[in-house]
Amino acid sequence: MGTNISYDIDGVTYIGYLAEPEGAGLVPAVLVCHEGPGLDDHARSRADRLAALGYVAFALDYHGGGVPVPLEEVMAKLGALRSDTALTRLRGRAGLAILTAHPRTDTARVAAIGYCFGGTMALELGRGGEPLVAIVGFHSGLGTTDPADAANISGKVLVCIGADDPLIPAEQRVGFEAEMRAAEVDWQMHLYGGVVHSFTNPNAGRMGRPGIAYHQGADERSWQAMLGLFAEVF
Repeated sequence: MGTNISYDIDGVTYIGYLAEPEGAGLVPAVLVCHEGPGLDDHARSRADRLAALGYVAFALDYHGGGVPVPLEEVMAKLGALRSDTALTRLRGRAGLAILTAHPRTDTARVAAIGYCFGGTMALELGRGGEPLVAIVGFHSGLGTTDPADAANISGKVLVCIGADDPLIPAEQRVGFEAEMRAAEVDWQMHLYGGVVHSFTNPNAGRMGRPGIAYHQGADERSWQAMLGLFAEVF
């Protein structure tokens, strides 16, 4: 079991989830950025899995309160973040600061992963110049208002996308490819045929929305792709 960690951003309380590995000494660390609705068991379970592999993992909270927000409020909250890169990076950096302050974190080996808009946030941390050795996005939004900032990405990038994801259309993938090429980033994109949005979340179907569904094969393949990248950088 992990530990809930409270922290403040501009007077608002955010509650993330810290999962620690067994043993002692410095280890790599991974920031986990949750899906659009908010911090839930999906992100916490990913942090627990990372801790079981020997990493310090912190699942940040970018909405506040440490719980999912009502579904009718999600799009407005995400819209505010999408339109304000500085705000997205601010909230990401607050979580990253918790992770890097942990006494077992090897600050030379820190990665960020994210799901849905959390993947966008992980990418924005790299665009903002954070010294991440790897960035991994799962069904992550790929767009940004500041594509030239990709030149600040110093680590390796992996994005795992459902080829039939209606929220991340082909033209967004093409734009991301152009952005990464222009910035000469070490990047890769994995596409999964017949797969839509939120394919890593077993509870995705509960939303009852078309284009959002769990896919076990893509979930397992994308996790293994992430581990392969971590083997390179850690």
